[in-house]
Amino acid sequence: MHFDLVLNNADFYTADPSGPRVGAVGIIGDRIVAVADRNGLATHDATNTIDLDGRFVVPGFNDAHNHMQAYGATLNEVALDSGSVRSIEEVVAAIREQVGVTPPGAWVVGTRYDHNKLAEGRHPTCHELDTVSPEHPVLLNHTSGHFATLNTAAMRLARIGEVDVPNGGVVALGDDGRPNGLLEEQAQQLVRALLHPRAIADMVTNLGAASDQYLREGVTSCQEAGVGGILGTAEPLELAAYQRARKNGRLRVRVTLMASVDALHDIDHHDDDPDQFSLDLGLHTGFGDNWLRFGPTKIFADGSLIGRTAAMFDDYEGEPGNNGYFQMPEERLHHLILAAHQSGWQVATHAIGDRAVASVLDAYETALRLHPRADHRHRIEHCGMCRPEDVDRIARLGVIPVPQARFISEIGEGMLGAIGPDRAVDCYREKSFLDAGINLPGSSDRPVVLGAPLLGIHDLVNQQTAKGQPFNQHEALTIDQAITAYTMGSATAAFDERVKGSIEPGKLADLVVLDRDLTAIDPDGIGETEVLATMVGGRFEFDALTL
Repeated sequence: MHFDLVLNNADFYTADPSGPRVGAVGIIGDRIVAVADRNGLATHDATNTIDLDGRFVVPGFNDAHNHMQAYGATLNEVALDSGSVRSIEEVVAAIREQVGVTPPGAWVVGTRYDHNKLAEGRHPTCHELDTVSPEHPVLLNHTSGHFATLNTAAMRLARIGEVDVPNGGVVALGDDGRPNGLLEEQAQQLVRALLHPRAIADMVTNLGAASDQYLREGVTSCQEAGVGGILGTAEPLELAAYQRARKNGRLRVRVTLMASVDALHDIDHHDDDPDQFSLDLGLHTGFGDNWLRFGPTKIFADGSLIGRTAAMFDDYEGEPGNNGYFQMPEERLHHLILAAHQSGWQVATHAIGDRAVASVLDAYETALRLHPRADHRHRIEHCGMCRPEDVDRIARLGVIPVPQARFISEIGEGMLGAIGPDRAVDCYREKSFLDAGINLPGSSDRPVVLGAPLLGIHDLVNQQTAKGQPFNQHEALTIDQAITAYTMGSATAAFDERVKGSIEPGKLADLVVLDRDLTAIDPDGIGETEVLATMVGGRFEFDALTL
């Protein structure tokens, strides 16, 4: 056999913890076609042979829930994360600096502020932003994506206080009874309609910037959690941007797209065919190729845990009467899930609060009873608060939860503060799902938090907040389980386990070379591991080794 490429003298982690590791891989085109012991393919003909000098190699990482285009956009916005600002005063100072270099009347956008991490423990107000930006409209995007803060100039353009607030949203009021600049959940539509849709060329630029960063972090595949518009955005040509980015060579990682349910509609059909709630021409889950294709449809049930808007059975800690809310009437939510299921979609529903998780499971159970379908792999995105009885239901129904361990270190204190110590046991389960026989993917929800998979693997294993506070130690995974989550677990969540997720013949040649063996180091050092090279489809798309 003649190989296009042989990788020799390496330590390949095949993603089969019970099986032996291999030391050599033969590649033809974009596929792995042979594996062998170290240097075991040395006698075969190959166009190119690379000696990896014993380095540790894992399957390409797959982020099962991220917002790629939105992340790329944040790279050109004012950074307001906790590493950049620690108080409202510093937020205002950062906006002042940007105003100074922004043309009069143009928008100033800040990204990833977290009121829980600001010294004042609250959101900025329009009055504070007005002191440095009386003429420039200012929009601050909360790290959760579930809030936005505006100055008065932006509120004036959005006609806050003059127009009706969309269902599932809140315009917050100050002590004077007037809007104070904070928009919750669907109320963000009022301002985002002024900034969206983006130009296709801008979205392509965003995707290119995101691709470059993903490859530096070992991400070879990701699942985009909502194209077409979510939480007040509207991007009706977003798929065109992905296609152009792929054509132009700027989309350099594989992407599974979740179509926003807002893009679906009833489609005329023959009387012999069932009702169709889908994209034009009946497109649904599975259409596309190994680089770009449709996965689930994305539906929002509720809000945010750190923002205390997720739908809970019990009130939030220290806030009697506040147990969050749904983003639409439950009847509407259940109707959308049923219609999408009946039309052949894999359904991915955002549900964080335990009341929302239970309601989504009710809808899935009804849909499967009325229209049985084997191997549907419906998902609950985040599944942040999950009661033991609902873990059992998830297993019984064949649902896939998609929690984010990355939340533990970055926003863990805020989550624990919202629910209190008595309910922490139900928060962002990981091991409980595996113990119940449930598939567990790895994901970040980037740009909500930093998205490097090695940081996610670190959090899956260590279960500690950024301040060193134990989170749910009983939910900690082994290093093998954590690697599997970000490889085979994520592949399975997207119906891709036959072509991704492990190093074996027939799989796509998507690989990551690391500077250390993750299975042989102190768990505290997992997050400090460096990606040395990233291969996608048999080509090194990132290479710090000059291979």
